[in-house]
Amino acid sequence: MQYLSADIRQKYLDFFHSKWHAVIPSAPVVPENDPTVLFNTAGMQPLVPYLLWESHPLGRRLADSQKCIRTWDIEEVGDNSHLTFFEMLWNWSLWDYFKKESIAYSWEFLTSKDWLALDPRKIAVTVFEWDNDAPRDEESATIWASVGMPKTRISYLPKKDNWWAAGDTWPCGPDTEIFYWVWTSEFPPEWSNVWNDEKNWMEIWNNVFMEFNKLPDGSLVKLPAQNVDTGMWLERITATLNGEKTVYNTDIFSEIISSISKEIWVSYNDETMRSIRIIADHSRTSTVMISDGVIPANVDQGYVLRRLIRIAIRQAYKLWFKGEFLSIVSNTVIDKLWVAYPHMIEKREEIVSEILREEKQFWETLEKWLKEFDKLVFGFKIAFERTGQVVDTISWEKAFKLYDTYGFPLEMTVELANEANLKVDSDWFKKAYLEHQEKSRTASAWKFKWWLSDSSDETTALHSATHLLLAGLRKYLWDNVHQKWSNITAERLRFDFSNDEKVEKDILDKVEAYVNDAISAGFETIMTNMDKEEARASGVEWSFWEKYPEIVKVYSMVWTNWTVYSKELCWGPHVENSKIMWKFKIQKEEASSRWVRRIKAVLIKD
Repeated sequence: MQYLSADIRQKYLDFFHSKWHAVIPSAPVVPENDPTVLFNTAGMQPLVPYLLWESHPLGRRLADSQKCIRTWDIEEVGDNSHLTFFEMLWNWSLWDYFKKESIAYSWEFLTSKDWLALDPRKIAVTVFEWDNDAPRDEESATIWASVGMPKTRISYLPKKDNWWAAGDTWPCGPDTEIFYWVWTSEFPPEWSNVWNDEKNWMEIWNNVFMEFNKLPDGSLVKLPAQNVDTGMWLERITATLNGEKTVYNTDIFSEIISSISKEIWVSYNDETMRSIRIIADHSRTSTVMISDGVIPANVDQGYVLRRLIRIAIRQAYKLWFKGEFLSIVSNTVIDKLWVAYPHMIEKREEIVSEILREEKQFWETLEKWLKEFDKLVFGFKIAFERTGQVVDTISWEKAFKLYDTYGFPLEMTVELANEANLKVDSDWFKKAYLEHQEKSRTASAWKFKWWLSDSSDETTALHSATHLLLAGLRKYLWDNVHQKWSNITAERLRFDFSNDEKVEKDILDKVEAYVNDAISAGFETIMTNMDKEEARASGVEWSFWEKYPEIVKVYSMVWTNWTVYSKELCWGPHVENSKIMWKFKIQKEEASSRWVRRIKAVLIKD
């Protein structure tokens, strides 16, 4: 039996819908109001407000397929398992059911003939063992046994394997992970489980039970209201269920790989496999990023996008192809994903044109890089003619500059150096690269920071100020101005908005005055649950419309005479009134990326 990714995705959502879960749309890959991370790296990030204080308009049971991007292992892409873009199938219980129902749902979805119909003999699980801080999770083990899991298939593993915690203090708790048999024999031996035979079992699902609250002194207190957060990696489950060792051998990538082979005139085989896989992964990720509003740039998300596109082009160059092709492949990606994410069809022209523009620009950069390398080699020859001393090694400083400045990896420098009878001081290069990579990893790692950077009054006030700022921009510029991204801490806000030219000072002064007039008037914030289409028709301001469920929260900032200063879709949190807000001051307006401007602002005491 062949399992198709679209069928698995839909069955998952249908199953949890049948269990009274509201199916919500995926949030964009760019997180809103989270300055600690460039992309949503896990399915629960967009749901943070509802794990903390917000009530979700669609209830306490939710499910979705969330688009995620992780780039800290980008150098590993092309092997059997690493990807930069992936989909996480998630479901949540927000202060509703807990372990018993969650485990029963997982077992039913995996084994019932009405759903995935997996053979129970090929499933094993792990639960939390224990440590000095937390008790052994006997409850989960007992529940697994009650649904039919043999005790020999239940493994107790330590905290590093089966405990979830977002930070030093915050809700935390044990998790139970579900594994599927992937060895060549049809069924595992009776004694086999994850603890004693890990290499033959593949994790397919993880159920997190937020059972405790960790206090500053390190102690754990039982939470009065508990959450369940489960995640299943669509790409991994598709490969596992089809008996494949790699996701690249499933329908998720088959059409994309065929398109690449056709466009660069190279067959997919053992020699070309890694390069074509890298192109396929980066093409998929780039297409999704642009569909969610990212465009190539030299900073932040735009830099990551530009890097992915350039790596893909380099791989084609290694296969002796030169010319634009990624823009054509992106059409195949759109055709594959649009059913799950319909907005990709609407943005097809924008996606294709952005990738094509970047391709053309990079081919020019590639020529410049080759010239830089030629200059380097020519310099060695001149030095020999002048001094008679043979220089046959490219220093790590020069090799790393070619990598860091022009975006080309060490292996390409080595290839060209070999052709010129030169060597590269790769040991020192690798030390510099590892240091560079660790800095990137640290900068990219997700450090959980609540919903905004924190939940303080200052941060909440600045978030509310962004609503007023956007309303002022739409009033004094034009009403096609929309939010593109925001980054808010307790000290300041950064707000990106759609606009293709500099905002003049007189306009900025008017916008600043608009925000301060609303604050001094003493507005109140009113939240209303509305049908999404009704909200759209009523003129409610929106950004990333596709991320919101069918019932949305509309936050209106109004004065007592019903002067409406702002009316916008959002998730919160917001000030109840303007009493905790100070004077709003715009510090700077600048370009963020093509067709996007950025405003930096603060709230200051008079």
